[in-house]
Amino acid sequence: MEKIAETRQDMPRTPSIDADEVAKFSAMAAEWWDPKGKFKPLHKFNPVRLGFIRDTAVEHFGLDGAARKPLKGLRMLDIGCGGGLVAEPMARLGADVTAVDASEANIKTAMTHAAEAGLDIDYRAGTAEGLLDAGTDPFDIVLNMEVVEHVADPAQFLTDTAALVKPGGFTIVATLNRTPKAFALAIVGAEYVLRWLPPGTHEFAKFLTPDEIIRPIKAGGLTPDEPQGVSFNPLSDSWRLSGDTKVNYMIVARKPEDVS
Repeated sequence: MEKIAETRQDMPRTPSIDADEVAKFSAMAAEWWDPKGKFKPLHKFNPVRLGFIRDTAVEHFGLDGAARKPLKGLRMLDIGCGGGLVAEPMARLGADVTAVDASEANIKTAMTHAAEAGLDIDYRAGTAEGLLDAGTDPFDIVLNMEVVEHVADPAQFLTDTAALVKPGGFTIVATLNRTPKAFALAIVGAEYVLRWLPPGTHEFAKFLTPDEIIRPIKAGGLTPDEPQGVSFNPLSDSWRLSGDTKVNYMIVARKPEDVS
């Protein structure tokens, strides 16, 4: 899954791609965006999380869900963006997207694919902490999609990213619960039986319970909604929203307009 580093000195910047690199990163972009390739699990998971982000934004900001670009005018931050599988659809929906990843290779790959698609996305190599240190203006929406289970200090990371949410805005945290069911399905099943992911992609000890997400979010001044479960249906070979939070779940947390 997408990963992010934790070093505060890694200040976000937009890398350049020279002519000799174009073919290399175009090939990497083709790999990221191949729905039948090694990122197939993300492609299968993407529709449900994209729909959830869109619908949450429409409801929260009172937008026109029938509009061609319902998120137009909203500033969005995608942390740990990988090859841009979330950033690009959000940009197509009209959002002004800044996308950050600690891997410069991921950022160059995402930049190349966005350019090929004619999309204007502010891709930066660096960290969320670096954005704070740089004095970046807060965002209407901050996305933490399958990132927090990969960082060294999840509580600090969540508190820091909460500071990047504009008053009146919200964040969405998507991650894996630390339960026996998650171990059985997300690690044994997905990595060793079905081979959806390379073995060792996840560390069970780094999975977080909803309470471990909610505490630092509240400390950052946000009010969390009830966790939203996401479940895989093997009959339809697709993901759907559900009431089961024992494996994958998402939490929306909102910052009040008046934070004084």
